[in-house]
Amino acid sequence: MTAPHPDPNHIRLAKRVAEQLNCSRSTAEQFIEGGFVSVDGQVQEAPGARVRPDQTVTVAPDASLLALTPVTLLLHKPAGYEAGLGLPAQGGHGNGNAHASRSQGAPQATDLLSAASHLPEDASDIRVLQRHFRQLECFTPLPSEATGLVVYTQDKRIARKLAEDIEALEQECIVEVTGEIAPNGLQRLCHGLSFNGRPLPPIKVSWQNETKLRFALKGIRPGQIPAMCEAVGLRVVGIKRIRIGRVPLAKVPEGQWRYLQPWEKF
Repeated sequence: MTAPHPDPNHIRLAKRVAEQLNCSRSTAEQFIEGGFVSVDGQVQEAPGARVRPDQTVTVAPDASLLALTPVTLLLHKPAGYEAGLGLPAQGGHGNGNAHASRSQGAPQATDLLSAASHLPEDASDIRVLQRHFRQLECFTPLPSEATGLVVYTQDKRIARKLAEDIEALEQECIVEVTGEIAPNGLQRLCHGLSFNGRPLPPIKVSWQNETKLRFALKGIRPGQIPAMCEAVGLRVVGIKRIRIGRVPLAKVPEGQWRYLQPWEKF
């Protein structure tokens, strides 16, 4: 069955804005995706939306292409979601080209990226736009059973930094354990253990309370922390990453995200 032809009186919003501003279609599209265009008083972020001649289309007085800067999202990933390297990420409803990994049947952490899950107390004052969930890249893998900080970015400079320096960036994790630690176990966790047949470099490990250890380490490998704990008589119950480099997760509840602020550096 052939789809009906669109009403000729309805035109694409980008064309309408281009005519109103006497600008190029691409500039009009950027204004729309930047959240500067309203139709009958409602912000419309889709350049392809069709409008009638009688509808009022307005462009915000402060509309600026300079405001269309790439963003970086810091997600508090809950357990059961996959985040990492290997597959395209599609944050929110946008298409992306991020690198992500997938466990069989595990939902992607990018499914959690939407305006509804944005931290209300975010101090960045950045207005949430649909374009912020497109073209995201992730170089901070976290297995589905772990929780905590995962970074998604549109910023090529940050993407390059994470891709090239992730091995050198210290990551801080809170590890919940059960069992009784072996004599000198804490000292061995800090230095003296091997993983996959190779001696591990010195690591900062300390007790946070009776059941939780704080790990601060670089070049972490999948399965490394559980193997280390098992070697000293402990079993890992949960792992939560709370910092990558100098950027903390901060007070972001599970399943919510915040923007990386301009002064924050990895």
